[in-house]
Amino acid sequence: ADIVFNLAEGIGGASRESFVPAFCEFWGIPYTGSDPLALGICLDKARAKEALSHYGIPTPEFQVVKCPEQVRRSMELPAIVKPLHEGSSKGITQRSLCATWADVKTEVARVVERYGEPAIIERFLRGREFTVAVLGNDGDVRALPIVELVFDLLPAGAAPLYGYEAKWIWDRLEQPLDIFFCPARCSLGLQRRIEQAAMAAFRSLRCRDWARIDIRCDEGENPHILEVNPLPGVIPDPRANSSFPKAARAAGLSYDEMILAVLRTAATRYDLRVPV
Repeated sequence: ADIVFNLAEGIGGASRESFVPAFCEFWGIPYTGSDPLALGICLDKARAKEALSHYGIPTPEFQVVKCPEQVRRSMELPAIVKPLHEGSSKGITQRSLCATWADVKTEVARVVERYGEPAIIERFLRGREFTVAVLGNDGDVRALPIVELVFDLLPAGAAPLYGYEAKWIWDRLEQPLDIFFCPARCSLGLQRRIEQAAMAAFRSLRCRDWARIDIRCDEGENPHILEVNPLPGVIPDPRANSSFPKAARAAGLSYDEMILAVLRTAATRYDLRVPV
């Protein structure tokens, strides 16, 4: 039987990542990854954070606004301002990290005008940042080796965040941005807390087969979920800073073995056999 390996992020709109899996479900075609509902919720950063909070999973406090006039001084600064439903660091720049409420309002105006969608204002945590590749379903969910992003190694004067400049301008194949460390250098206790938070987020948002979870710690090394990405990037070139393949390599999986692991995980849900 055929199965679709879904990597489609769609073209436009808040539900764009749900299009292909919805098409597959309509026609009864098996596919990898999360269903249309989970994909839609995860792309809407606020809805995802509301679900996480409901299940008691820590995530930074936030507010969603459609214009600068709606901004409420309801959280401790600094804060980071992002488009509500974009991915790939789109709309997150060095200016997104705001130290004053005037800066917050300026960034909200920029995001709303540029992307035509609400802005999410999120309290910026000052601790370490990690991303966790998760693989599996139901009772068999596992975290691959944790990736840490070390912002001290960004260009001098850069804000400590992985925004558009870091992802698409400073990081080049011929000169990769050397800020990713896998396995992350952290204590066993912190490692377990990060893994538990990632897998709890995966389950609470009803992700399937695989996902990548972005986590940032507060000053007390308590992990908070930033975002859940059920369509993680999987650039094959090992020189590229693609976190899911990086974690898979640290777990001893080649790129092909990683792809097959996702495929087999999905096929098991459909009771399909995948050739060796």
